[in-house]
Order: sequence, then C-alpha cells, then structure tokens
Amino acid sequence: MGIAAPFWINALSNFAVIGALLWWRPASSQGSALPPERLAGAMVNGLRHARFNLKLRATLVRAAAFFFFASAYWALLPLVARNQIAGGPELYGILLGAVGVGAITGAFMLPWLKASFGPDGLVAAGTVGTAVSLILLGIARYPEIGLAACLIAGISWIAVLATVNVSVQVSLPDWVRGRGLAMFVTVFFGAMTAGSALWGQLASGLGLPEAHFLAAAGAVVGIALTWHWKLQTDAGIDLAPSMHWPAPVLAIDADADRGPVLITVEYRIAPECREAFLTHLRALEQQRRRDGAYFWDVFEDAAEGGRFLETFMVASWLEHLRQHQRVTNADRVVQDAIHEFGAAAEPKVTHFIAANFRQAELGTSVPPSSE
Repeated sequence: MGIAAPFWINALSNFAVIGALLWWRPASSQGSALPPERLAGAMVNGLRHARFNLKLRATLVRAAAFFFFASAYWALLPLVARNQIAGGPELYGILLGAVGVGAITGAFMLPWLKASFGPDGLVAAGTVGTAVSLILLGIARYPEIGLAACLIAGISWIAVLATVNVSVQVSLPDWVRGRGLAMFVTVFFGAMTAGSALWGQLASGLGLPEAHFLAAAGAVVGIALTWHWKLQTDAGIDLAPSMHWPAPVLAIDADADRGPVLITVEYRIAPECREAFLTHLRALEQQRRRDGAYFWDVFEDAAEGGRFLETFMVASWLEHLRQHQRVTNADRVVQDAIHEFGAAAEPKVTHFIAANFRQAELGTSVPPSSE
C-alpha cells in the first residue's frame, strides 16, 4: 500500500481516541476550598516533592537506568532488520509485532511473575531479559533469532514498565499525582532519547553488534548500581489526607499571598531520649520539605535540656494552608511517634508571618500625645 499508508491509518485511528475523551465524563471529586495553585509555583512544588519523596526518587532512578539501555533495541531494530538480516519493511513490521506479542504475553504472566520475584526482583529479571534480547539482536543473522529476541524483549519490557508505573502511582498522594506522573514520563522519554542518540553513534563508530553488546552489559551493571533504590508497590500505605492539623489561630490579618511564613514546633522531651528523638525528627524533615517547606531546621535550648524547637518556612500563608491539606495518614503515624517522646506536654505550634515593612512605611504615622 506504500510507505505512507501506515501513517494515514494511524492518524485516522486517533480520532477514535479523541471521540472517547470527548465522551468520557469522569466522576467529580470534592475539590479544595483553597484557590488553585499558580503554574510556576505548582511546578516548583512538584519538583520539590519529587526531590524529597524518597520512594518516587528511587523509582525514577530505576526507570532511567532501565530505559536508557533498553532504548538500544528500539533505536537499532530497523538496522538489524535491514543490514544484519537483510530484510525489508515487512520483516521490520514482523519484528515489532513480535515485541507486541511478547508484551501481551508478559501482561498475562505479570501476576505470577510479581508473586515469584517481587517488584525489585521483577525489574531485575526484566532487565536481564532485555540484556539477553540485546545480545541475540547483536548476533542475529536469521529472522528466527530476531523473532526470539523481540519476544523476550516484549515480555521484559512490560514486566519492567508495569512495575515502575505502579511504583510511581502508589508513591504519590492525590494533590501531586499528576506532576509526579509527568516527571516519570519525562524521565522515560528523556532516557529513551539520550540512549537512542548514544547507541546510534556507537553503532556508527564501532558497529551494530558492538552497540548491542555494550547496551546489554550496561543494563546488567545498572542492576547492581541501582539495587539499593527500592521500588514502592505497597498500596496499603494510606496517602489520603489526614486533616489532623488544627486550624491556626489568627490575631492579625493574613492575606493569602502574605509571606514568607515561619512555623515553629516546640518539643519538651526527656534528655535520655535525645538521640532517638532527633533520628525520628529527620524523617519529619522529609515530610515538611516534600509538602512545601523550603527551609527546615531544629534547634536545641542551650539553657534547658530536653527543649527543642523545630522550624520550617513556606513561601506564603496560602501555601501553609495547603500544607494542612497535604499531610497524609501515613505522615500522621510518623508525627504521632515523635509526639510520644514528649507525651507529658503537647508540642506547641506557633506561626510567624513576615511583617510588611513597606506597608508600615507608607501608612500615616500618628505623633505621640504631648501628655
């Protein structure tokens, strides 16, 4: 039908997707009473959350390590079909179809594979499978070897992709899920792009088989280098908003954009609990920064043992109110454990809003009475 026919058919098929999106009516969810975040601030908050969400960060590292090396067979498969096996567009289409068949087969095998290997083991096994497929593609001179390599690649691809996708999903609370998934997609396509460019250059300079073998070796080495970054697939972690922070008491006017805001939490603990308390407080730092704080520290009273002051800062009063809605039930467990160290006295929370010096300077000053 000609080289253009597949592109026309694929373009037309997208109208079915467009129609489905227009027809779809998602269930409405109860939104926040606070105004929506501004674009620039929302992006900064999303990046900050990704930096301090250790589970998400681990998933992004594991994803980058896999997709960078797995991109080799996607990038070089047309050359394998044409130069090594001496085929044409039909063979290339068949090889791509074999990847799809492998992916569908792997999808049916996923429950058994997850139960057998666990999430981290499954990603490692999928990476090894990808390395095997790269080696087979490097030595492929007959269509049968290429088909076997693509079937293994498809099974391995879906095993890793599904596992890291789940890990991203269950690592994110609702308020930042879209931004977290966007970062995952960015890492995915970024690794594929950078990898494809590299493997193409290596194939041009060293040869097609050598590029495949180097990618296979790199994928296996990547397993060892990223093994300590553990994936998160425990959907039992409760990331629903806890809403347990009490509403702050205000004695002054606090406009939404007024800031920055300094929040202090005073703890009084037994001196012998100092080290354990500080260890637990370090986990709390991740929560504060992940949910919007750009500064965090803890201070110890030099004159009174066992008195500590946790401090953190957010950009505005509105951003702090959003923090109240971002704290999850899982976060509450950590915070309750810290409060146990000072069970005799409830931690004292205080809010300080930056004084508006400019407004004070522009205001009308009243001279003191001569009396």
